[in-house]
Amino acid sequence: MRKLFLYAALLLLSQCSKCKDNDPSPEAQLPPATQTGANTFGCLVNGEPFTPAGRVGLDPNLYFEYDTTFNGGTFTLQAFRAADRRQQTIILRAIPLAGLGTYSFALPNSIAQIAYSDTRLPDPCDETYSESDFAYRQGSLTITRLDPVAGIVSGTFEVKVVALGGCDTIRLTNGRFDVRR
Repeated sequence: MRKLFLYAALLLLSQCSKCKDNDPSPEAQLPPATQTGANTFGCLVNGEPFTPAGRVGLDPNLYFEYDTTFNGGTFTLQAFRAADRRQQTIILRAIPLAGLGTYSFALPNSIAQIAYSDTRLPDPCDETYSESDFAYRQGSLTITRLDPVAGIVSGTFEVKVVALGGCDTIRLTNGRFDVRR
């Protein structure tokens, strides 16, 4: 009887260890940070993985634009996720984006800009799109590859924002993107 109990306990422990292996960490659910034009985007939003998914109308869930001729270089990247009756959107911008380097999100007069929306948050916290929507914004956008000829822009980002209106702090961490026209 004692051996049966011991075998049952060992079986239970081995099954629990398998559960850990099948439940990857949030960081492991993000795409790798590449510079090949893989058309990937990912970050953690307050510790939860965010990658583009789903569709809203005909719009793609990952879109970017880089114009070398407007305002010294204008970069816009938009990613959205539509799943489980929830839509989240992250928009990164940098004006002027002259080349490789790190650009600050810090207010005031930052080059890098961020917008975030989440339909599950209460109004007015569900959308923060403009400089005037933020009480605080800190972080950076780092461009690691900028190749206008190949149409590839790659980089990383981290940003913490506090919106006006008593909204919770939004932390976007472990951000990475690798997009191609």
